[in-house]
Amino acid sequence: MEKNSKIYVAGHRGLVGSSIVRELERKRYTNIIVRTHDELDLLDPIAVRAFFETERPEYVFLAAARVGGIMANNTYPADFIRENLIVQTNVLHEAYKSGVKKLLFLGSSCIYPKLAPQPIKEEYLMTGPLEETNSAYAMAKIAGIEMCQAYHRQYGCNFISVMPTNLYGPNDNFSPERSHVLPALIRRFHEAKMSDAPTVTVWGTGAPKREFLHVDDLGSACVFLMETYDDPSIINIGTGEDVTIRELAELIAATVGYNGKIVWDKTKPDGTPQKKLDVSKIHALGWKHTIPLEQGLASTYVWFKNSFNSA
Repeated sequence: MEKNSKIYVAGHRGLVGSSIVRELERKRYTNIIVRTHDELDLLDPIAVRAFFETERPEYVFLAAARVGGIMANNTYPADFIRENLIVQTNVLHEAYKSGVKKLLFLGSSCIYPKLAPQPIKEEYLMTGPLEETNSAYAMAKIAGIEMCQAYHRQYGCNFISVMPTNLYGPNDNFSPERSHVLPALIRRFHEAKMSDAPTVTVWGTGAPKREFLHVDDLGSACVFLMETYDDPSIINIGTGEDVTIRELAELIAATVGYNGKIVWDKTKPDGTPQKKLDVSKIHALGWKHTIPLEQGLASTYVWFKNSFNSA
């Protein structure tokens, strides 16, 4: 990409899209195109076609998606698969038709089998059953990967697919019903601290292990790959390090300053026992994460408090 290349970031207000915009601006790219949902509904194929025909972006980061945690995925599976499939189909096809030079598709580590060997290598895709609670979302993302590779094979499109691990950071969704585990815990412990609640209840046993990547590290990786990586085969983005949910909860409680008791509701699902990505492929290309979990949690909590208080 040239510094004045026309770059469209789909989903620029979300957790991932906003981090990509920040990284592009940090690296002094000057021609970034964004549209709010009101300005461009990516579920509308006619609107998407008109946008690509008019704007003719040269590069596209497809970070727009319907996302959520275990509860949201389990409650709204039809919405998750339908909306993600439609958005992907509309954007990928119009990117091809308008001659986009390169597109980066954001997948998710939930595409991998529930019981995949650890750490999870890219080649483990579709080698076993998915985690049941988010299989609809995962299937949509797998279809997006296949579409990118199919457009590469049939039309020669330079469409690449990246698989980030669990993300957190500014502009995350802190909704009690729809958020992922880390932002949900930040909000729960914060509210418990504010109300002097003696206990905080957390789903599951606390035993599952998860890997967490600050979203600004992801933004850095996405721009790095857009500049350097042209292979249609998928590539993982993560830290290569994980913690148990129990360790995460205790770390968040300490970050927030909550001193009450953590109660584990073992009647609720744990999800996948462990999910840590093998990141040797992206490390070999020269990229590594730079934000430790403790530092990322502290800055995310500051951002949350500012946003929470304003709201």
